[in-house]
Amino acid sequence: MIYKYRYCFLMLIGSILMVSCSEDKKPESTVVVPKKPVIMAPFRFHTLIEVSPGQDYDVLSWGRGSTKTGAFEILHSDSAAAKFTTTTGDLDGDIVNAYNSDMDLDGNPEILIQAKGKDTINYTNIYAFEFSNSGAHKLDFPKLTRLQRTGYRGDDNFYIKDGMLIREFPIYDGNTKAAKLTGAKRQFQYGLRNNEFTVKQLSKDSIKVGPEPKTVVKEPVKKKETEKKQTTSKKSKKKKHRRHHTSDDDNN
Repeated sequence: MIYKYRYCFLMLIGSILMVSCSEDKKPESTVVVPKKPVIMAPFRFHTLIEVSPGQDYDVLSWGRGSTKTGAFEILHSDSAAAKFTTTTGDLDGDIVNAYNSDMDLDGNPEILIQAKGKDTINYTNIYAFEFSNSGAHKLDFPKLTRLQRTGYRGDDNFYIKDGMLIREFPIYDGNTKAAKLTGAKRQFQYGLRNNEFTVKQLSKDSIKVGPEPKTVVKEPVKKKETEKKQTTSKKSKKKKHRRHHTSDDDNN
């Protein structure tokens, strides 16, 4: 009889433990990763930039038969005013990113397209536009000067920081294919003023860059003194010559 009660007690304890374990066990959740939208030919790149509610800019590139050239377009959707505009241009390279900024703080957004190409170096092209109620205004992105290109072999990196466009690239010990990395980077900050880009170098170069040749300008004071000396010597020669002729005439 005691054995029977003990058996029933153990069965009850086992049932309670099984129920508690089944309650503690949570069902496994499956994480669904959204698929990246497929860009259909002839389009190669697409990104959406939402500047503000109702102000959207779709940046696309397209073209058939070539991967190095093509065209880009910026589709501006003004939902509030039901106004839709398209800005297009020729493209050199592949678009890798697009940025939104307001570098001159005038309330008009700037859309910057970064495209990378390759010949002897991995170069970068920037296509920039400022958008306002009157439409899109093309901005000419400045080229690197001779000194800024010293040790440049491409591989530029761009990003937006504090509303400004930052550009940086590694510095080589030369400009040829045999050039080696120095471990340093050159960094620039681009702003906008009166629809023109401003450039400020942020980094200090760790390689020697030859200074611009200086032109030597002679002081005008020294020239006058030289002219006076020459004039004085000429006058003294003339006086001596006259004295010589005068003494000869007296002897005659």
